Amino acid sequence: MILVDTGPFVALFDPQDAEHGRCKEILSGVRDTLFTTTPALTEAFHLLTPNSVGADRLRDFILEGGVSMWFMDQTATARAFELMEQYGDHPMDLADASLIVAAESLRITKVFTLDLADFRRYRIRRGHRHVKVEILE
Repeated sequence: MILVDTGPFVALFDPQDAEHGRCKEILSGVRDTLFTTTPALTEAFHLLTPNSVGADRLRDFILEGGVSMWFMDQTATARAFELMEQYGDHPMDLADASLIVAAESLRITKVFTLDLADFRRYRIRRGHRHVKVEILE
């Protein structure tokens, strides 16, 4: 399983995006199930703008089963807020926090992101240990 951040969604479905080709190449090599969160998708649709071709393509991708949704409950939301405070010296947004919480819950370490600096800093809690995020590149 692989978690998908906002950036790859924008790049994949907006052919004018500078990372479009690279993200298409990475996605073509992925055989694992893709997951994302509502905050990551909300951010992607905001960046693509609602009536754009990119937003239409992303909606089709979701409806055709290209990515599965992981939904946050109250406990997950509280954990996301905790992470946002923990990484407060270099602000973590809700989309990033939701992906780290999903990684903890689903026991995933792989994330498809363009936000390399932040995700290299984040850690996924595994009991008393904290493990690095494995970034698809």
